[in-house]
Amino acid sequence: QVQLVESGGGLVQAGGSLRLSCAASGSIFSITAMGWYRQTPGKQRELVAAITSDGSTNYVDLVKGRFTISRDNAKNTVYLQMNSLKPEDTAVYYCNAVLKVPVINKANTYWGQGTQVTVSS
Repeated sequence: QVQLVESGGGLVQAGGSLRLSCAASGSIFSITAMGWYRQTPGKQRELVAAITSDGSTNYVDLVKGRFTISRDNAKNTVYLQMNSLKPEDTAVYYCNAVLKVPVINKANTYWGQGTQVTVSS
């Protein structure tokens, strides 16, 4: 069984910083990509940033230059450093991983439970 456990959310003032972490654990054969999504009430979950196993990154335009995604392959952990936070960044942030488990040669998507990020003005 695979688990993604997030940490690092909280309340911060506009202009401040937060660092999110997400550790994948369980019976994992390989991880293709990991990423962060966010969701606000009444809206669809949207991609914030993603990183592949070789370090290629992708960001939504709204966070480029402010957020940085990184990954520790040895620890199966992905990080999201969020700087210059704005009130519109307020959301529940979800960790995502595309990975394979042993024996089953098919990649599946797994999600964390979500962590709340609130940016006050």
